[in-house]
Amino acid sequence: MREIIPRMLWIGNAGDARNITEMLSLGVEAVVCVAADVEPIDYPRDVISCRFPLVDGGGNRETLVRSAISLVTDLIHSRVPTLVYCGAGMSRAPAIAAAALATVRHESPDRILEELTAGAPHDISAGLWDDVHAALR
Repeated sequence: MREIIPRMLWIGNAGDARNITEMLSLGVEAVVCVAADVEPIDYPRDVISCRFPLVDGGGNRETLVRSAISLVTDLIHSRVPTLVYCGAGMSRAPAIAAAALATVRHESPDRILEELTAGAPHDISAGLWDDVHAALR
């Protein structure tokens, strides 16, 4: 897991999301899965859990992408410690987290994505990023 906002927002992969003990020790209170190809995970009852089945490419429904961005934006605004994850943690999770942060900061999503991925493994699908841009319009 990579911490994006100290003690508030992390990006991770499916393995990180399955490590419930580690997540709870970091103070994660909400988990947002943005992967269609990852099996749902059962979390303790006091953990907020939501799943948006996004594919790693274009063709995602705009309402689904917009809803994922909106939820993560609301969790950041509400200061709820949140993990956003996808299969490998290198495309969908950083894309949705960047879009939410761009919304919170009123900044360019492209600039925020560049900031989030600098020095970290990433492989943002162009089709997915187009879907994100469409949802932000």
